[in-house]
Amino acid sequence: MSGRDDIVCAARGWVGTPYRHQAAVRGAGCDCLGLLRGVWREVLGAEPEPVPPYSMDWAEPQGDERLWQAARRHLDEVSPSDEAPGDVILFRMRAGAVAKHLGLAAHIGPGATFIHSYAGHGVVESPLSAPWRRRIAARFRFPEEAS
Repeated sequence: MSGRDDIVCAARGWVGTPYRHQAAVRGAGCDCLGLLRGVWREVLGAEPEPVPPYSMDWAEPQGDERLWQAARRHLDEVSPSDEAPGDVILFRMRAGAVAKHLGLAAHIGPGATFIHSYAGHGVVESPLSAPWRRRIAARFRFPEEAS
């Protein structure tokens, strides 16, 4: 299996995990960042830095792109149009807002999907439909090895 396949397989193993803000435990609860953290641990090992407490608004009132900054520290940024399975997709939930939602690309091309966790649904695999695509702010890849 390739590294990208390992990422998708690990992420799919979290489907059905309930939504829990700031949690990162497969089967027990996670938010979108918790899903990414859990997949990182399964594929690469120890997390690269401790995650400080955060609110559900992700510093939106201050306009601080904390999630994007953290992604740039630990992931490889690629063009949003350069799609590959296992990519980390960063979403801006509304125009002018900070990017505060993450998902992992699962299937590329016609019928593209992504795996993510959000309130009221938990971890699901959703179609990467036009409304979701319009919200993509950035795309990242896991590093080949943990730093």
